[in-house]
Amino acid sequence: CGLVSLQVSCLCGSAPCLLCGCCPSTKNSTISRLLFTFFLFLSTLVSVIMIIPGVEKELHKLPGFCEGSGSVLGLQSRVDCGSFLGHKAVYRLGFGTAAFFGLFALLMVCVRSSRDPRAALQNGFWFFKFLVLVGITVGAFYIPDGAFNSVWFYFGVVGSFLFILIQLVLLIDLAHSWSQRWLGRAEEGSAKGWYAALCIVTFLFYAASIAAVVLLYVYYTKPQGCTEGKAFISINLILCLVVSVVSILPKIQEAQPHSGLLQASLITLYTIYVTWSALANVPAQRCNPTLLLRNSTGSATATEPLTTWWDAPSIVGLVIFILCTLFISLRSSDHPQVNKLMLTEESGAGTGPGGEEEEGGVRRAYDNERDGVSYNYTFFHLCLLLAALYIMMTLTNWYRPDENLQVLSSPWTAVWVKICSSWAGLLLYLWTLVAPLVLPDRDFS
Repeated sequence: CGLVSLQVSCLCGSAPCLLCGCCPSTKNSTISRLLFTFFLFLSTLVSVIMIIPGVEKELHKLPGFCEGSGSVLGLQSRVDCGSFLGHKAVYRLGFGTAAFFGLFALLMVCVRSSRDPRAALQNGFWFFKFLVLVGITVGAFYIPDGAFNSVWFYFGVVGSFLFILIQLVLLIDLAHSWSQRWLGRAEEGSAKGWYAALCIVTFLFYAASIAAVVLLYVYYTKPQGCTEGKAFISINLILCLVVSVVSILPKIQEAQPHSGLLQASLITLYTIYVTWSALANVPAQRCNPTLLLRNSTGSATATEPLTTWWDAPSIVGLVIFILCTLFISLRSSDHPQVNKLMLTEESGAGTGPGGEEEEGGVRRAYDNERDGVSYNYTFFHLCLLLAALYIMMTLTNWYRPDENLQVLSSPWTAVWVKICSSWAGLLLYLWTLVAPLVLPDRDFS
């Protein structure tokens, strides 16, 4: 009876009871963020399963979910609607997940400490929150098609653009922290070894970037035509050269001794990836070899249904999404200003006087938010909402269905959003370099 009572309390209570005896004591806030992130990853896993060709065929069994037939990418005269049922399913799952995190973002507005009754909802009732997520997602499958797919596409575009900017902030923070730590260890001892490691990693990043640029010119441009692709690759290559040169200018080095080519090389590599991802959405077949062959080694035919995400840019994007989402959930930046911008937990913040609690010798999570929350609940849920929209667009390759689900196309909107995000990231990194010179009265240490 006591065991049953404990299990029920864990379903309705807070995160500490979810830890087993072998788990180390940790912060209540950390467990809550990890569990919400687990919900997001679970939704992502289901979305991946939904677009596997064998599973797509089973979606026919959902009442009203498959209606009629049409052409995919405007090239197939008659294709069973199972060819893009996975696309519809991912949109519905993305809507349900985004609505779930949007609901919690609204509920957690202005929560200041764990004494607020709403904090118990943030840190507990996990079984019921899972039921709410499942309920919203199931309900989303009964949304009539109509204009939903077209309208929701633009919500996904905006949300993905914002999440890419969040990824860029995290990447810039990671690059600066990485360089500072290695240079700091070089000053403490074994300087040659650490400087050699810095040079090797920087060289590898630049070598990978140069190789990627060459491949982009070879596969995504033609001697005649493909002007947009040539322009995008060339502009981003020039901008990467500019930020690399600026990062080692004497004035910049004097203002920021830890700035250097390591950060610039990492930003350059990510920018080239975003450029590659953008070119993979160019709707012209001649300039985009991956437009038709999305998980196929031959030409698309009426008897060979297309899948729309098993290409290299989407796989890399999925990996980056997982790493960045975990970073959002676990991160403690070395830079107070980044913590302020991202509204995340600072290193050593909120440990409380006792540090941990033990119940009967079993280590538990401890409440580190009695005097104030360690992270902004609303902003955290907004980040996960944007992450849900980003992964929705990534898994569907940013393809846009028409209102009748007869055509599934790759629009220029996706290309421009990705290219603009790469420019925004380069400008943001450039600002981190020149800010101490432009605003000398502010502390950028």
